[in-house]
Amino acid sequence: MENKKTIEAIRDFIMTAEKSIKNAKMLLKDVLETEGVSLNSPVKLDASDLHSYTSDDAKIIEGLFTGEEMLGSDGNKYPVPANYSSKSKLVQWDKLKLTIAWNGKMLYKQIAPIEREIKVGLLIKEKEKFQVIAEWNTYDLLTAAVTHFKAEIGDNISVIVPAGKAATFAAIDSVLPTT
Repeated sequence: MENKKTIEAIRDFIMTAEKSIKNAKMLLKDVLETEGVSLNSPVKLDASDLHSYTSDDAKIIEGLFTGEEMLGSDGNKYPVPANYSSKSKLVQWDKLKLTIAWNGKMLYKQIAPIEREIKVGLLIKEKEKFQVIAEWNTYDLLTAAVTHFKAEIGDNISVIVPAGKAATFAAIDSVLPTT
């Protein structure tokens, strides 16, 4: 009988925490909109200074990492393997080079990392998407990164974001130990 009361109390705490996060996000959205900023503003990436060319039997395309894929200099989007971007801690706006071999094999290489900053935040899951709330911003996270770092909802994590630039995605740097 004691376990049932404990389980009910835990459930109530979780429901209260979820409501608090939802209310905090609504308040933050209201404040930001009052200031003329939207949480859902799309981030535009400028790939105009990047190039595409051929070398031997391969096509080479430079591009910018969007958080999930690469926006190539040719205007096309190319899938970046989530495990590569998670383990390499790619950050939105990093410059990449994609080599597409004659047989279709795709190889990515980071050629110019963006200036970075680290923030600490709380890992949440909203509408089946992992996110971190850090320093008044909400950033999307790759599921592969959450899995790679064995992070769980409610963990404090450090994330890497572009320094001084708007971003919608963050890369997980580490899961902070609980005290």
